Amino acid sequence: MAEDRVLRVRSLLDSVRAEGRTALTAPEGKVIADAYGIAVPGEELATDVDEAVAFAARFGGPVVMKIVSPDILHKTDAGGVIVGVEGAADVRAAFHTIVDNARAYDAKARISGVQVQELLPKGQEVIVGAVTDPTFGKVVAFGLGGVLVEVLKDVTFRLAPVDADEALSMLDSIRSAEILRGVRGQAGVDRWAVAEQIRRVSELVADFPEIAEVDLNPVIATAEGAVAADIRVILAESQPAPRRKYSRDEILTSMRRLMQPSSVAVIGASNEQGKIGNSVMRNLVDGGFAGDIHPVNPRADDILGRKAYKSVTDVPGEVDVAVFAIPAKFVASALEEVGRKKIPNAVLIPSGFAETGEHELQAEIVAIAERYGVRLLGPNIYGYYSTWQDLCATFCTPYDVKGGVALTSQSGGIGMAILGFARTTKTGVSAIVGLGNKSDLDEDDLLTWFGEDPNTQCIAMHLEDLKDGRAFVEAARATVPKKPVVVLKAGRTAAGARAAGSHTGALAGDDAVYDDILRQAGVIRAPGLNDMLEYARALPVLPAPQGDNVVIITGAGGSGVLLSDAVTDNGLSLMEIPPDLDAAFRKFIPPFGAAGNPVDITGGEPPSTYEATIRLGLEDPRIHALVLGYWHTIVTPPMVFAELTARVVAEFRERGSRSPSWRRSPGTWRSRRPASTSSSEESWRTRTRRRSRWPCSARSTAGRGRRGCWGRYMR
Repeated sequence: MAEDRVLRVRSLLDSVRAEGRTALTAPEGKVIADAYGIAVPGEELATDVDEAVAFAARFGGPVVMKIVSPDILHKTDAGGVIVGVEGAADVRAAFHTIVDNARAYDAKARISGVQVQELLPKGQEVIVGAVTDPTFGKVVAFGLGGVLVEVLKDVTFRLAPVDADEALSMLDSIRSAEILRGVRGQAGVDRWAVAEQIRRVSELVADFPEIAEVDLNPVIATAEGAVAADIRVILAESQPAPRRKYSRDEILTSMRRLMQPSSVAVIGASNEQGKIGNSVMRNLVDGGFAGDIHPVNPRADDILGRKAYKSVTDVPGEVDVAVFAIPAKFVASALEEVGRKKIPNAVLIPSGFAETGEHELQAEIVAIAERYGVRLLGPNIYGYYSTWQDLCATFCTPYDVKGGVALTSQSGGIGMAILGFARTTKTGVSAIVGLGNKSDLDEDDLLTWFGEDPNTQCIAMHLEDLKDGRAFVEAARATVPKKPVVVLKAGRTAAGARAAGSHTGALAGDDAVYDDILRQAGVIRAPGLNDMLEYARALPVLPAPQGDNVVIITGAGGSGVLLSDAVTDNGLSLMEIPPDLDAAFRKFIPPFGAAGNPVDITGGEPPSTYEATIRLGLEDPRIHALVLGYWHTIVTPPMVFAELTARVVAEFRERGSRSPSWRRSPGTWRSRRPASTSSSEESWRTRTRRRSRWPCSARSTAGRGRRGCWGRYMR
């Protein structure tokens, strides 16, 4: 059956292509809808007035009449749609009006006839569609129809194809989700029927890459079902060239030699201070790299006390990495030698390639690298650090604080900012990697490696774009269940949105698609550079709570109110304290305090009260996270409060007990929840079905309103 529908649609699309068209007519759209089980109303194509009258009578009620022309894409704009036509006289009049309007709109337009379609009952208008995103390929979209989708752009996106559960989750991922459940006495819609329309559209575009856009707008959703009143299909004018793919094993093999090399050659090494080749050599030598360092310079016999070679082909033994510190115009010939030497990785520091308009030069080095099987990092980068190998292959200042955070950046300037932050905060890093033009190696290669690297506990990435969004999502989904991934995506405006032939395409702004699909992959999106770096510092030491029950313990009622607002604003849930736990808390607070949630122990209580209530919170498995609001008093000074809190948490961890993680900020200690750590695809789907939740960007907490959360209800 599936093969039959593919053959039917393939035959139709081939005929449309043969006519030199990219837009399908409404009757052609119905053929596709029928093939894929997309629910549409009954309709017929009338080529003259008499046929229109006969078809309308057959439907036995009011009808919708629409112009059918391969040259008129937006029928309403051409005055080519009339709704609620009933009776032979009105059908005749409507037929002539529609045809006259179409000819006035475009005198050269080919007119195939008028579509006579049964009028659907009133219901909630929604839009279902698919678009070809330049980064992620086929994505499916859903939103409310009418004004809400046009003005508010309340739309959500997923990678196509989606299964039934993912399609259903989209209904809960728009801001207006409650409307679909029924408000003010109105019945909710048949959610599974709407989800099925989404799923079938996603299958269609996945089966036929040449389909650029699909628009079901509007889909009339009622309590009894969901029917697309109109289907628009647009074909792509061309297909992008396929990108070379590497297997997971191939990626890990080359990345292992890049990040854990035994031998490094520096092409363009120099004795002259101020030269990039000199800085790279000094960093490698002074950084304590234990492997072999081979300077390559045809005009030098030794550099920094090491024998220099005229060519990299003269270097004895195997070399894992060649670092280029020569002008761009000499890179291609040197890369040929690297290929003949069978060096698996080339780190291209020089600029002067695609970023300056030299696309042919960059294409040349990519072709050379592919011919020899060399993976390229760069060009136009500051190099990279692999701290656990004492490797500083960069012209920037050294960095040797080892830790569990891997940091990457597409921009050299951002890379320097990352380095400065890490140095200022003494953040322990496993690696700092520049990506630059991403002529070859990119974020999905690094994610694949860092996901397996035992020295890396958290990955934070600055990116301006993704070469292959699907490869990134695949790598992220494999990595996120093991360690958190934080992304700072620059360029959040929709300036990159292209002109589109459908409503769905027009709504698919760059950032809207990035935002939804990064969330779908379980990635934590940071709003700014400092946020990204702070998250990266915090996530390795913050375990994810096992549920949503948050309890606030505070020494002041006012701070309890503010913290309650912050918890609620950030999509978390204040636990309803059960009677037995309420009674347990009351044993430690004065009569003028307040149990419930927040638990107000009052500001005059000694350290023992804080300790006792914190212990209660950590011991009760029904509590998933504690938020502590501290009120500075002489009875419990700040350092006393800090010491007792740290001691109790450490004690519980040593005992192997479940305990929240803690983070210090002015005036408070609080547990934080990184949603990404629980976002394997299956758990994400389960949580979406159960609570209409998505993983969200982890952001700062109280005092910044809705800006932060470790897991919040989708907008």
